Amino acid sequence: MKIILKIFDNLESYLCRALLVTFVTLLFAQILSRELFGHSITWSEELSVYLFVWFVFLGSSYAAKLSAHNRVTFHYKWLPQKLRTFCELASDLLWVSFNSYFIYLSYDFVFNRMNLFWKSQTLGIPMKYIYLILPIAFVLMTIRILQVNYLKYIKGVEVIDPESQEMNELMNHDMQEESAIDDAQQKTNTGKGE
Repeated sequence: MKIILKIFDNLESYLCRALLVTFVTLLFAQILSRELFGHSITWSEELSVYLFVWFVFLGSSYAAKLSAHNRVTFHYKWLPQKLRTFCELASDLLWVSFNSYFIYLSYDFVFNRMNLFWKSQTLGIPMKYIYLILPIAFVLMTIRILQVNYLKYIKGVEVIDPESQEMNELMNHDMQEESAIDDAQQKTNTGKGE
């Protein structure tokens, strides 16, 4: 059970890595084929585009898991802690509401309104399977938003996006260096005073 939870917790990461490797390899093979052999692999570009689209949407879900989506939160710093918490939670609930509506729309489009005969030009894949990423990604994104809020407000675990975490580490490192320099200067000044 723990293995299944670990896989689900990192699902978007694993899928994004696999998609990235696959579409970069396909594009590289296409370039080599054109330049070295004068032959084009007709289906590789179309498949690469579809894999890239899936990569972007799954990456968006992964960013929600890391709490790394771009947000305008600068003004929250001037608010009292309780009001800041309320505003963050309210904005996430609005985000979940938007996602839920979009899940409904995309599900309806893919399963009810899409013509079964719409196929990709080169591969001949029904477009339904390409567009299936829309409800999948927004369901995953909604789960990740709720997961982050559960960790933050129920478990008390602060989820910090990787960029902010790196900035905090750099600032702490700089402060430690400054402190070490100050200590060295004080020792030097103390030694001169004697």
